[in-house]
Amino acid sequence: MDRETANYGVQRGHESWPVPYGPIGGMMSAREERTWSALAHLSTFLNAFTGFLGPVAAFILWLAYREKSPTVAHHALRSVFYQVAWLVAIAVGWTITTALMAVLIGFLLVPVMIVVTLGPFVQASYEAYMAYMGGGRRYV
Repeated sequence: MDRETANYGVQRGHESWPVPYGPIGGMMSAREERTWSALAHLSTFLNAFTGFLGPVAAFILWLAYREKSPTVAHHALRSVFYQVAWLVAIAVGWTITTALMAVLIGFLLVPVMIVVTLGPFVQASYEAYMAYMGGGRRYV
């Protein structure tokens, strides 16, 4: 009953009125939050060029927005942990594949490792899309 009385007269599906001059008090708009959240996930693509700067970029986003926007901070931190986990898994997988090439079975694992290496980019693209659309999915 107390929860209902606090919301008396407020329609559930009603959005707040737009502010004519942008957000008040230095808060981020929903559009900016969605954009920065998507960029946190898209920082995975830095790994294709640098090998390791994707988690660093997502961590910098987390540092920059942890006080300003809990949504951006949440997406950035999830991206950091996701990228670190994938980088470790890919490094271990390629190490095992390279070691097994001495026994010739490693050559059969190369196509598997190529698919595994491309997996994080596909997943991060989907997560960026969901973050931009306002969804709060978690990584698999």
